[in-house]
Amino acid sequence: MQRRWDALSNRGRVGLWLSLLAVLLVGGTGANAAFLGVVATSDTASVAVTEADPAAAVPSATPSPSRAPTLTPTPTPEVEVATVLEDVAVPPGAVRVDDPTRDVGTTAVTTAGVPGVLTKTWRVTTTDGVETGRELLEEVVTTPPVDEVTSVGTRQPAPPVAPAPLAAPAPAPPTAAGGCDPNYSGACVPVAADVDCAGGSGNGPAYVSGPITVVGSDVYDLDSDGDGIACIR
Repeated sequence: MQRRWDALSNRGRVGLWLSLLAVLLVGGTGANAAFLGVVATSDTASVAVTEADPAAAVPSATPSPSRAPTLTPTPTPEVEVATVLEDVAVPPGAVRVDDPTRDVGTTAVTTAGVPGVLTKTWRVTTTDGVETGRELLEEVVTTPPVDEVTSVGTRQPAPPVAPAPLAAPAPAPPTAAGGCDPNYSGACVPVAADVDCAGGSGNGPAYVSGPITVVGSDVYDLDSDGDGIACIR
């Protein structure tokens, strides 16, 4: 082989390198299985290229590695815990009290009822903005309610006043001087400081003759025996 290579002329050697370059260009850098045979003659040089394994000249396709599927990470939920205050109205009560300044059977609302306020403290849990839990921590009456007060009358009415008994009629006043006293009839009994029966023991100053009937009050005591007839002789 070495003698043949030495026997090649410069022209032959150039042709050999050109043939080798052509093989490299056609087979690529992967044509590592090619076998080169060189035959030289005394006056010309020839180059024979024999492929030991034609299939080896074609580069084998390297299979691409299998690609694992991409996993999407599961998002972590956002959990928040907060303290929340809630005010709830407390209705007022109703109270009735006795009122001695009002009559029995009467009532009146003397104090208006006012609702109170109950404050509740909650622990609220939210997940991604949605409430998922609620726990009552405390409840306190922050504003007490005012009870409604109704006054009920207990005063008894005063008993009715009984009418005063009728008084006895007062004696008729004497008429003017010179007239007759209306307490007597049958004779004119004069109106005077004192009147006696005529012919009797009286000392006057005035006198009357009978009989006389007492029709009113015996103001002059003329009827001594009280039988209604006076000055009988």
